[in-house]
Amino acid sequence: MAHRELGVLLELCTLKSGAGYYIGTIHEEHGPVSRESEEYFSSPSQADNALATGSWTQRLTSST
Repeated sequence: MAHRELGVLLELCTLKSGAGYYIGTIHEEHGPVSRESEEYFSSPSQADNALATGSWTQRLTSST
């Protein structure tokens, strides 16, 4: 989604928000850029595992 909407190619990683852990992208100078997963996970290891195995759902829009 970050690539499609912002024209940047960033690596996927596990990030944390108030709602939980999610798969998203981060820019080293500007911080979090996008939430890519529909799901929130209860731990970083769950999000890491979902990312590693592909068992997560890609968000199609940036709206909440």
